[in-house]
Amino acid sequence: MAIQPKIDSNITGLAYAEEAQLGLLPGEGGLGGTPVWVRLNPNSYSDFGGEITTVAPNPINPSRQRKKGVTTDLDASGGINHNLTFSNLTDIMQGMMFADKRSKGESIITAVATNVMSTADTTGFVVGSLVFGRGFTNSGNNDLDTVSAVVASTSITVGAGIDETPPADAVLLAVGFEGDAGDIDVDASGDLPVLTTTTLDWTTLGLVPGQWIYIGGDIASNAFATAANNGYKRIRSVAANALTIDKSDTTMVTEASTTETIHIFFGDVLKNELGSLITRRSYNVERTLGAPDDAQPAQIQSEVLKGAIPSEFSLNIPSAELANVDFSFQATDNEQRDSTTGEKQTAVTEFFITDEYNTSSDVSRINLSVIDATNENPAPLFAYVTEATLTINNNLSPNKAVGVLGAFDVTAGTFEVSGDLTAYFSEVSAIAAVRNNASVSLDIHFVKNNTGMVFDLPLVSLGNGRLNVELDSPITLPLSNDAASGESVDANNLNHTLLITYFNYLPTAAM
Repeated sequence: MAIQPKIDSNITGLAYAEEAQLGLLPGEGGLGGTPVWVRLNPNSYSDFGGEITTVAPNPINPSRQRKKGVTTDLDASGGINHNLTFSNLTDIMQGMMFADKRSKGESIITAVATNVMSTADTTGFVVGSLVFGRGFTNSGNNDLDTVSAVVASTSITVGAGIDETPPADAVLLAVGFEGDAGDIDVDASGDLPVLTTTTLDWTTLGLVPGQWIYIGGDIASNAFATAANNGYKRIRSVAANALTIDKSDTTMVTEASTTETIHIFFGDVLKNELGSLITRRSYNVERTLGAPDDAQPAQIQSEVLKGAIPSEFSLNIPSAELANVDFSFQATDNEQRDSTTGEKQTAVTEFFITDEYNTSSDVSRINLSVIDATNENPAPLFAYVTEATLTINNNLSPNKAVGVLGAFDVTAGTFEVSGDLTAYFSEVSAIAAVRNNASVSLDIHFVKNNTGMVFDLPLVSLGNGRLNVELDSPITLPLSNDAASGESVDANNLNHTLLITYFNYLPTAAM
């Protein structure tokens, strides 16, 4: 036996598992099930673990000495910094948003034979769905395709499947829809443009007001002839034969398609929900600390945050760098596990690997503009930013009680979304928007390798706005952003503060 004199940080690891109930994993405390551990790859930690509070008795006595301190409290929490990719934080962001991700369709495929993909779950798939495969052995199945038939809870037929028995994690994702020839038109005659149809019923696609879509494919026959009608658009409302657009990267015009089979790409949605749709998640978060005995390298020690609820999230977008996030937890307890008890995490899941977003070429749009009820493409308040930050705070507080070391529960406060950005100044309209307390909207787009995500705030009020003028430098404008529910803009469709759209597939044209 050779006890290590030190443990290096480079051999540590981090993983989390969702709890069955606060503080207990599936399989603990008489609960059924097996925990699913998911790996994270943090850049750094902040205040990870438990902080013990002790109180030293100090009675009146002739020696004027205190007695040994007594443990009276425990505060358990932890924070990490992590590079942003498409895949790494999507799952745990559900805990941050106190909501379930609204998937457009994700089915595990058990077999592929003559274009027929066998699956027990066909939810979200319809004839005409654009689908994308992930995790198949044959690369031809990891491609964009179109659904030609669906047998409920049995199979999905695509145009070009390759026979195989796929790995257990092979999935088919609903990523969009291909319209019939000439069925999808643009009506821009009203206050806001509307995508109208005769055959397609928009309500069958699971679309959510406030989410972003991308119109147009990589070939001309899958896009509108007018370039302005293609691109990124935000949905205001969904009706059977009318999809109203209220934000667009270009000003749309009336157009009747003819032979085009228009492609509409959409993604999964995560937003702060209301009422019964609010869902609190808690986690075990375990940091492994290596093996203390070099003769027993498999006997790993660790520390665990238990009853950990996502507390704060900060999306950091610096210039010429990697986009990254700060993520913190408020926990009810923490646990130290030595090499005998061993680490908790087993069969750790790795999300499919995606590259980090860099802020030079992977941020396709940061748009801050005054809301205009009759214009889906109002003039932005700036052209470029030097840096931006978006912050979520659940304002959590631990619940203390007599007889409990740590906390027995955690109370969530106001769901607070705010941010800061520094823009290059060009027009005084941005300063006027601050002074006039204008209602503005902010959206931030990341795109890379045919995937993407959009952070959208439907209603924001601006602060600061004091110009920074320095010798031999461009004038910059610092702005603070306080987001609010968009219900004052549209009570029925925008009654959320933040909505994230995750595009599992985007055409190359969207890059």
